[in-house]
Amino acid sequence: MPGSVTSVFSEAADFEAALRPEGCVSLLVTGRGSFRARLTQITLDRLRLASAEEELARIAHIAVPDGTVLVSWPTGGNPAPLWGGIEIRAGDMLTLGPGQRVHARSDGPCCWSTARIPAQELFRYGRVLCGTGFAIPPALAIWRIPAAAGKRLAQLHRAAIRVVEAKSGAFADVETAHGLEQQLVDVLIECLCRGAPQEETAAGSRHRGLLARFEDLLWADRLPSMAEICAALDTSERLLRECCKQHLSMGPSQYFHLRRMQQVHRALR
Repeated sequence: MPGSVTSVFSEAADFEAALRPEGCVSLLVTGRGSFRARLTQITLDRLRLASAEEELARIAHIAVPDGTVLVSWPTGGNPAPLWGGIEIRAGDMLTLGPGQRVHARSDGPCCWSTARIPAQELFRYGRVLCGTGFAIPPALAIWRIPAAAGKRLAQLHRAAIRVVEAKSGAFADVETAHGLEQQLVDVLIECLCRGAPQEETAAGSRHRGLLARFEDLLWADRLPSMAEICAALDTSERLLRECCKQHLSMGPSQYFHLRRMQQVHRALR
């Protein structure tokens, strides 16, 4: 059943909770000032769309829900977040396969849009429209997409968001919602069929996985020492620091400290 909502947030914890359906595991605000974010979410039969404007720098830990593919691209006047330390430029599109985990970092105000679709649906439609050779890299990939297709995707996505923000009730009409969804799926597949993917390197994938396991350790009640963390991850302190610097723009100790400080702040709300 189609559904939609647009919300404005003044608390990071509420924004994080709203992002859970998009795969957000945690959100750490690193910028100073009053928190403010605007989020629009649309649920269609096959697609789930989201678009956000954020004012403060932050680090989001994302885990793509099983069985789905996440697609993201830049929107608006502000930069898009860096995914796994990789910049997504205008004309680029990111794909993340089912179950993939990544840190998405912004260094200031940012805007982003996403679409999430069941992997089997994407592959089925892709092979119908593009042939049996249609495939999506299973991990993280950055695509350089055709300008015309990218423009049409952005226009359709923006039109859907504006319908929700205007509270027109258009998505209550099943035929209208289905028609828009079909157009979005078609142009999304066109972008992927005609785009040129650049897959992350094997080292990049390992480093992303290392930080995912690092995140798991940070949920422990007791503060682990750096030596304990590195032993548990079977890695060197130097490599962990390098990965944190690239993906989080800070060292592991600072990241852990900020996480704990945010937890205390939220507990005192």
